[in-house]
Formats: sequence, C-alpha cells, structure tokens
Amino acid sequence: MDEKIGVKENGIPYKILIVDDSPLIHKMIKKGLLPLGFEVVGDAKNGKEGVELYKKLNPDLVTMDVTMPIMDGVAASEEIMKINPNANILMLSAMGDNDIKKQAEEKGVRNFITKPFKKENLAKSVMDTLGMA
Repeated sequence: MDEKIGVKENGIPYKILIVDDSPLIHKMIKKGLLPLGFEVVGDAKNGKEGVELYKKLNPDLVTMDVTMPIMDGVAASEEIMKINPNANILMLSAMGDNDIKKQAEEKGVRNFITKPFKKENLAKSVMDTLGMA
C-alpha cells in the first residue's frame, strides 16, 4: 500500500486528529498514516483536549482512544457529534468489549479497531471510516 491514499483528488491531504493518552500510539498512528499522504493536524492526550482541537482544526477524521483521563473517548465522541453529526470517528481500544463498542456506535462512532493493530489494518480502518473503501 505505497500509493498516497491519504490525499484527496484535489491534492489536499486528509486531516487527522489523534486523541490518545499514549505517546506510543500517537507515534504508531503517524508511522502508519503519514507515508500514505495523510496529515496529522493535532494530537490530544485526553477527550477534553480532543474536543477543543476538533473545534479549532475541523479534521476529516479523529482517531479516538476509549480509556483516557479527564474525558473518555465515548464522552468525547458524543461531544464531537454534537458539533458535527457527520464527524468521522475511528475508535481505538485495547478492550474488545462489545458494550463499549455498542455505546460508541450509539454516540455516532463510525468504526472501531482493537489495539494492538497492524499498520495495514489501521490504514484500512481509516479508509473505511472515511468511506474510501
């Protein structure tokens, strides 16, 4: 998957906001998406920061962790969906918990990927979430 799938037809990259309290996950997401042409426009360590950055940056997609301090991913997703009901949110979680997944989907989360993930799976999930697949 070498092609620049992260670039729109008009040549502008898809903008990604990463919301996760793990610096390692931020690094992994960037490593998986930047070579494909995606642009990471923001990094947030918790859901509250994520919501604030979403308002400022208006990204094409948000990668959202479930378990974070201050505001968890489900609550942050709900807040983002109030701002933009068409927001593209990809939930990342170490927990394959169906209850969490159901809660997230009810709040408007479009896709779900379980950590740890492979770069290829991340790229596919991002494409699916953006409706590119």
